[in-house]
Amino acid sequence: MADDHIRVPHLPEVHLRPPANWINDPNGLVHHDGWYHVFFQHNPQAPTHDRVHWGHYRSRDLLRWEPQPLALTPELGQPDEDGCFSGNAVSYEGRIIAFYSAHRVGHPWQPVAAADSGPDGSTFVKRPELLVADPPSGVTTFRDPYVWRDGDRWRMLVGAGCAEGDGAVLSYTSQDLTDWTYDGPLHRRADTAPSDSVIRTGEAWECPQLAVYDDGRALLLTSAWYQRTGPSHVVAWNGHQDSGDFRFETATRFDHGPDFYAPALMRAPGGRWLLWGWSWEARDESCAKEAGWAGVLTVPRELTLRADGSPHQAPARELDGLRTSTWLKAMRAQCGTTSVLGSVGPAADITVRVGFARDTAWGLRIMCGTGSADHDDAGYLDLEIRDGALTVDRGHASADARAHVGSYRMPLPELVPDGELELRIILDHSIAEIFSGSGEALTLRFYPAQCDAWTLVSRGLASDAVDVIVTAHALRTPDAATAA
Repeated sequence: MADDHIRVPHLPEVHLRPPANWINDPNGLVHHDGWYHVFFQHNPQAPTHDRVHWGHYRSRDLLRWEPQPLALTPELGQPDEDGCFSGNAVSYEGRIIAFYSAHRVGHPWQPVAAADSGPDGSTFVKRPELLVADPPSGVTTFRDPYVWRDGDRWRMLVGAGCAEGDGAVLSYTSQDLTDWTYDGPLHRRADTAPSDSVIRTGEAWECPQLAVYDDGRALLLTSAWYQRTGPSHVVAWNGHQDSGDFRFETATRFDHGPDFYAPALMRAPGGRWLLWGWSWEARDESCAKEAGWAGVLTVPRELTLRADGSPHQAPARELDGLRTSTWLKAMRAQCGTTSVLGSVGPAADITVRVGFARDTAWGLRIMCGTGSADHDDAGYLDLEIRDGALTVDRGHASADARAHVGSYRMPLPELVPDGELELRIILDHSIAEIFSGSGEALTLRFYPAQCDAWTLVSRGLASDAVDVIVTAHALRTPDAATAA
């Protein structure tokens, strides 16, 4: 949502964020009185994580977003004087009720606080009393409430870390959204060493989010946090609800990229589950200070479940309303050849369909700027399909040596000989969100020398021919969009 693409070339124009300064976790996602409300952690004074407030946008259509007054502001002498940290919100009896973590420097845990809006959901008044002032015994990390209606009662989850080193989600119940009773852990697990079938789940769990589907299946999202290194990655736990109790089983990585954390859920009209995540900066803090901004929210994603209960992610259907200037290119990629497919603007929505013979390999190079396949001086992002996975390498994508590098793998279970594969790629200046047809996702940041266009180049990596169809759309800025 940049106003000046020359002055701030890496500032995304389609992804939601304020014009300047710091943003992190999405908070309080709620549909209220015909509006989608997205709150988020925000420092309005600087591009640093300090005394964060709750920023606020609202939209009728998930395309045009209207800035609203700051919803929550830290107050000196109060439990939240060092920050109004993460939480969620509900729409109830004509108002939005926000639940959040009241932060004080030096406190390893954060009490649960609340605030009530007026009828339009734009201004808030904090409640004078904390809802949960102290964590249960043996809990060392405690933050990020998530409240929802469960039958005839309200329930609240709070992310936690235990003295034994386990991550946990703690459960509370209430009849009136004011008085809360502790019920014990909803789910708890030790952080085990990773293996081929087990992922690390964190010493503490932040930002718990729960989606319950009409058939009783459930998905719990937890953000893995470590005492020494801080935020790491997001874990999805598939399970089910039975007579009010939840059982969670398999843990999988929710997003396979390096720059995705603290997703938040919204139950949208019609029963859809929507989700936004925080994509942090993949560069030194000095870069953010020079640029004057840090962090961005992902595009809204639709979250459904596969047959085995694992998550399936895709960009929200409303994003189709931003598409313009479409082109399509069909070709056959031969072994060892490269071919320019076409160019598209700095914000783009690209769908790639690949048909394989025996050898399931193919590459897509996303070059910064316009040019031929042989001119990559401006940098490029490499996508390579082979061995049952997509590998994304950003080692040549950024012009500044202070940017992070590395390559990242996303599993492609549908990748089989004589089969077809679909990828959808959302590009926006310094962020790429990549989705497979099977619902996997990978998010990463990079900072090219040029941000005025992308050129797509096919790379023949298979020993036999591969059929490729690419459909590319430029994305107009939301302010210029028409409703989907």
